[in-house]
Amino acid sequence: MSSSPGSLGRTDLDGNPVAPLTICMIGAGGFIGSHLCEKLMAETAHVVLAVDVYCDKIRHLVDPAPPHLSGRISFHRLNIKNDSRLEGLIKMADLTINLAAICTPADYNTRPLDTIYSNFIDALPVVKYCSENNKRLIHFSTCEVYGKTIGSFLPKDHPLRKEAEFYVLKEDESPCIFGPIVKQRWSYACAKQLIERLIFAEGAENDLEFTIVRPFNWIGPRMDFIPGVDGPSEGVPRVLACFSNNLLRREPLKLVDGGESQRTFVYIKDAIEAVHLMIENPARANGHIFNVGNPDNEVTVRELAEMMIEVYANVSGEPPLDEPLIDVSAKQFYGEGYDDSDKRIPDMTLINKQLGWNPKTPLKDLLETTLTYQHKTYKEAVKRQMSQATASS
Repeated sequence: MSSSPGSLGRTDLDGNPVAPLTICMIGAGGFIGSHLCEKLMAETAHVVLAVDVYCDKIRHLVDPAPPHLSGRISFHRLNIKNDSRLEGLIKMADLTINLAAICTPADYNTRPLDTIYSNFIDALPVVKYCSENNKRLIHFSTCEVYGKTIGSFLPKDHPLRKEAEFYVLKEDESPCIFGPIVKQRWSYACAKQLIERLIFAEGAENDLEFTIVRPFNWIGPRMDFIPGVDGPSEGVPRVLACFSNNLLRREPLKLVDGGESQRTFVYIKDAIEAVHLMIENPARANGHIFNVGNPDNEVTVRELAEMMIEVYANVSGEPPLDEPLIDVSAKQFYGEGYDDSDKRIPDMTLINKQLGWNPKTPLKDLLETTLTYQHKTYKEAVKRQMSQATASS
């Protein structure tokens, strides 16, 4: 194999040499997959079998692969729902990373069946093939499996709401609390939790080597889609891309139910470093579920919107609107059946102990990097789309 920047003298956290792996990455063409592919190509000698329906975000790596990456990354266009080639690719690999999912909140209660199938039914063969062929699996879950915090059931002014044990989320201790069945927003979290339980059971009963990742709002360049520009014109992306889209179009940012929900955000490059450590340290990562987030970057959704308005004004040179924010109800924005978790603060003790990982990038810095990318990549395309819409109306 040709050498790469990371192929010589690499060691794991215990000082053992890291052998080059063949990695089957399902969902490689998405936001997380594209950043992980770049990291692996730039810093390791691992080989990636990139599996997805689309390759737009990794086109620079695979269409065609640059000469220095020849033989190290290949794109396999297939839908894991119904393609017999999937098992063959998993058999060829040492490790499978499953990133495939419907994971946009606007879909959870408008397309609950697709959401449940995507996150549970479609993932079943991946787990089965890994277990039957003795292949290691890193499966991407979600922080949404925690649902609502215990604190959210206390009165708003209750002193216990401030106690960490009522809102900090621990992988092996915190209960998973969902809303009622009629709130179909929980279809995603429920499907993700059930596939986690199945993977854990495969580990217990059939010795599947697994690691489960629970991302807490990973954000950065290439996240999600800008409606009608690099994604469908219908549909609502997640919060950062949603707000970015409003800023690019000089529209007010819509705050659902006042933007009171609290979230933490972590920079994609920091988060990918955590995944890299999981890949290369199986002895420390196997059998574990890891929160990957940044508790220091906690804000309400309203505060996030205000920060983004300020940062975008600096990045673009355009002054903010006179009325940059408007409040909308969850029902108006998402339709019937929407519900939300109140607060998501990850406990980071386990990942720090096992892998020595800590996030580094403050929220203001990662918003500046992301919005600079969004402005540079999308502003002209959004302008063209808006002028076409005006001309045809």
